[in-house]
Amino acid sequence: MQYKRILLKLSGEALMGKRQYGIDPDRLAEYAEEIKEVLDKGVEVAIVIGGGNIFRGVAGASRGMDRVQGDHMGMLATVINGLALQSALEEAGIQTRLQSAVKINEVAEPFIRRRAIRHLEKGRVVIFGGGTGNPYFTTDSAAVLRAIEIHADVILKGTRVDGIYTSDPEKDSKAVKFDFISFEDVLQKGLKVMDTTAFTLSQENELPIIVFDMNKQGNLLKVVEGENIGTTVNL
Repeated sequence: MQYKRILLKLSGEALMGKRQYGIDPDRLAEYAEEIKEVLDKGVEVAIVIGGGNIFRGVAGASRGMDRVQGDHMGMLATVINGLALQSALEEAGIQTRLQSAVKINEVAEPFIRRRAIRHLEKGRVVIFGGGTGNPYFTTDSAAVLRAIEIHADVILKGTRVDGIYTSDPEKDSKAVKFDFISFEDVLQKGLKVMDTTAFTLSQENELPIIVFDMNKQGNLLKVVEGENIGTTVNL
């Protein structure tokens, strides 16, 4: 295996599957099987999920809602997604722990770094919900922060597209895909990988990011095995 400990970042929208809103149980089951394949190879897996399939704080703020209030709602949305994924993983026979940056002791453990690392060492999947626990920070920032804290080898950003392109491949047929690109080039070209805060934090801590298509069966295992799938962002 190319990587021993990974942090998988999934968007909330990824859980919608073919739906317009909410959570698709079939998509959750597919992800659980993909994650199980990787676990069976001895790789330690942590996960951060967004909440965009339920609520986005930024969207609420644009309609007049208080931004902090909206972000708190978004944090709770990520916990809902975390519970759904935890259920799917346990259905597949995978021991899972959900840790939340927002204290909801009845449904999730509080985030404790040493406990999270211990869970990973015992072969459990750890899902981090609640973002960073602070408004104005995205789940991309939460993913990078948690990856650094647990000493992950890489961030795997599972998306609908198979990497980073010169422009949006869903809108521009002439868009060209990068196999490898440096942090500096991403910033200079103005490419959208993560928000600037998350991306800079990853760059400063020399934490590579791989953007790949999570919806293609077997891709997660291929990435972890070191195959050239998606786009690798590195120094």
